[in-house]
Amino acid sequence: MLEPIQGTDNLIRRAAGSSVASLFLMQARIYPDRLALVEGDRTLTYGQFGQRVAALAGWLERRGVKPGDRIAILSENRLEYLELFLAAAWIGAIFACQNWRLAAPELAHCIALVEPQAILVSPRHADRLSELPVQIPIVLTFGPDYESVVTSNNGTGSPHALDPECPLLVLYTSGTTGLPKGAVISHRAEIARNMVLRAEFGIAAEDAFVAWSPLYHMGAAEFSLGTLMCGGTVFVVDGFNVARLCEIVGTEQLGWLLLMPGMVGRFSEELKRTSTRAKGVRVCGVMADLVPPAEIAEVTTLLGAPYANTFGATETGCPPCSSNLISIGAIPTRLSKQQSPFCEVRLVDAEDRDVPDGTPGELCMRGPTLFSGYWRAPETNAQDFRGGWFHMGDVFVRTPDGTLDFVDRVKYLIKSGGENIYPAEIERVLLQDARVADAAVVRKRDPKWGEVPVAIVARRDDALTKDELRARCREQLAGYKQPKEIYFIPFDAFPRSASGKIQRHELERRFAGQEIEGEGAS
Repeated sequence: MLEPIQGTDNLIRRAAGSSVASLFLMQARIYPDRLALVEGDRTLTYGQFGQRVAALAGWLERRGVKPGDRIAILSENRLEYLELFLAAAWIGAIFACQNWRLAAPELAHCIALVEPQAILVSPRHADRLSELPVQIPIVLTFGPDYESVVTSNNGTGSPHALDPECPLLVLYTSGTTGLPKGAVISHRAEIARNMVLRAEFGIAAEDAFVAWSPLYHMGAAEFSLGTLMCGGTVFVVDGFNVARLCEIVGTEQLGWLLLMPGMVGRFSEELKRTSTRAKGVRVCGVMADLVPPAEIAEVTTLLGAPYANTFGATETGCPPCSSNLISIGAIPTRLSKQQSPFCEVRLVDAEDRDVPDGTPGELCMRGPTLFSGYWRAPETNAQDFRGGWFHMGDVFVRTPDGTLDFVDRVKYLIKSGGENIYPAEIERVLLQDARVADAAVVRKRDPKWGEVPVAIVARRDDALTKDELRARCREQLAGYKQPKEIYFIPFDAFPRSASGKIQRHELERRFAGQEIEGEGAS
């Protein structure tokens, strides 16, 4: 909430206090008949959508939800997801997006971390919620009871006046300690990210957006909110429905069409099979480094749109590197990144001293799109924000032309089909088995998913089998985190540093050429 500053200073501060909800409501008042949301046969105009959001916000307030309280959601992509997004923003609550792909222990951790006052759940995931060891005061399942809430006439008049620094979202990122962290994103950051995206990619206010990737991730969540703050239409799709995506591409003017690694080739094949001609796409794709260059050339040609050669994160938005596009039809041979003009960047060594051009250094950033730290993680925040800069944990080199070349990750991270996986998440599960003496997880290039995790294990008991370890991982980890192969080696065969730490990069070099066996990524 806005602090009660006295006199003219208070008036000035309030005049700068737009929130995500107030900007959305302005669009609903100006364009009540414009299409806001489409999900299959269900559609809502901005006027209808605004009324439902106000009614949901009013219901939550009457049930005791206050500014700063957390509201969680456990659901696949659907219209109601976005209604709850904006209802939380309306009353100044913090919206915590739960990843339904997580195993039960991980999901229970994420919910318990934020201690939600309320949670809304879809029928598809209601049983999962009931099985978790968490107590939540308010639980509402999407269906008839929910519809009676949002169609009532008991809505609040207007959104609460909020300080732009008030938290809006908690989006979870994989943790180096093996459990997800909650990244807190403010109204200020969300509004700035929307402005930066449109300024750098030339996306118009009325351009539509397709929310097909999970709404618990930055991509779909932020670009949906940005579209609704500008008066465009959001098409909600339940996952990578390639036929539906092609249909929308052929009929709608789109801003940014997100295409994740592992899916670009499939999408191109469907465009060719159906002879779909894009009505208009401003820019497509994400994570160019993990997509085969030939696939980038093909999809840009088919869509008539350049490919986004960005480097950002949940914590930063599209910056720090969001000003570079791969031209239509080009097969990129170099994926150097161009720094966004809307942020500041430093490259530093292990002592946080700036490194000269041509020398690898960890990328540090500050700017208006930056998040507000990790939820209830003061030690992590003190480390990652030291010196007043956010340390991303990614190593770059600045080239003579001013662009930035990605080198590696300080915090070893596996990016698999748009999902972030830290090895510690998998290693923690493997090491829970008393028959495991040590374990390390490394990344391996994969033509479909970009990267996949591979586990190297030293056994205390030679009777331990790969299938037993796979079963343990299936029980405790999301499908995309399953090791795609497990290799057994002697304990003494692990390469180690002078301090005894396993040298992950050496293991990666040793096992990168091995053929991965077993089932594909899920």
